[in-house]
Amino acid sequence: MPRALKWILPAVGVLVIVLAGLSGALWLTTRDRPQGALDTELEGVTVSEATTPVPTGRRPVTGDKRCWRFFGGDPQRSLARPFARLGLPARTYVWTRGFDGYIEYPPSYCEGRLYVNTFAGDTFAIDAETGNVLWRRRGAQKPSTPAIDGPRLIVSAKDGTVTALDRRTGRSLWRVQTAGKVESSPVVVDGLVYFGSTDGRLFAVDSESGRVRWAYDTGGRINASPSLFGQRVCISTYAGSVVCLRKDTGEKLWVTYVKRDAFRYESFYASPSTDGERLYAVSRSGTVVALAAQTGEIVWKGHVGGYGYTTPAVAEGKVFVGGFDGKLRALRAATGDEIWQTEVPGRILGAPVVIGDFVFFSTLERKTYAARVSDGRIVWHLPMGRYSPGIATERTYFFSLNGRLIAFRGRDTLRAS
Repeated sequence: MPRALKWILPAVGVLVIVLAGLSGALWLTTRDRPQGALDTELEGVTVSEATTPVPTGRRPVTGDKRCWRFFGGDPQRSLARPFARLGLPARTYVWTRGFDGYIEYPPSYCEGRLYVNTFAGDTFAIDAETGNVLWRRRGAQKPSTPAIDGPRLIVSAKDGTVTALDRRTGRSLWRVQTAGKVESSPVVVDGLVYFGSTDGRLFAVDSESGRVRWAYDTGGRINASPSLFGQRVCISTYAGSVVCLRKDTGEKLWVTYVKRDAFRYESFYASPSTDGERLYAVSRSGTVVALAAQTGEIVWKGHVGGYGYTTPAVAEGKVFVGGFDGKLRALRAATGDEIWQTEVPGRILGAPVVIGDFVFFSTLERKTYAARVSDGRIVWHLPMGRYSPGIATERTYFFSLNGRLIAFRGRDTLRAS
């Protein structure tokens, strides 16, 4: 054998092995990447409509400054009221009320009433001034925030149901049963209720009747809550995809799969949030990703330490995310550059929330903190945590921590009164 062949043949063999490996890697990363489609069969879905008149009217009396109708405060899931001027919470609370089960997601609020789900399966209507229980509905576990739609309250549960209740009485109006679990917090826009199911489908149902307007099978388990802006409704999935559809028809606008490495895709539990220009999501592995809202193109990637389960809060050009390393990070929304990070003992699981000049966040180790939006300095803490801190109206903070609701006036509102 000529000397040249002695090294050419092994080199060719190595090249063949490398190409085979690359082909195998490509096959592995594409074979489980469903693109999704509208579901017209609706297998396993039933709708129980109301037998008594459904209350009408969509608009509450008070404006958005006071109402906190959905998880995240708005359909974008921004988790931010940067123009609220409450100051830090007062030193003493106004009232507090405990529940039988812990509260995984914050309450919703409008017209003097708070609505809260518990993991024990209860939905409560609470008088916001006194903390008194106005009504209570029992059911399956509810790791979600109820959605307010005028006279209706939309409640999701892990038994796969989404139920509309009369907001005044708690009476059941209609119910949709899906084939999976529903941990997704519903959102209502233009008379349609949007939510995801672990069966992989994103639903749009009529808020007055519960009839399914459309359902889209993403091909990946959904625990997240949908985010809406303009004509888009977007969701993240366990399969590593972020999907954006037309909110009125369910028509696919784009699907982006986010890679974790050469062989795997990311997996998303947390809900995406948006500022209209970009969509922000945190994967379970701790990758923070920003995608162009129009096209789905990945704009930048960042990371939190440890696992990532926090829905990003978005305010005034910043994105706030926490990780299991106990660090809250402020990233520049346009570029992903880190502006600051602040570290506390414990793991951050729930979503942060921006109220005025402060970003509030809680740890699994039962502490809640307020950091300054400008530089991350911790300026307030409460010896209670788990999971997401809560919400705020124009005068009052409502913290939902470790199975308890606590009302605090803002210090600046006390000085002004």
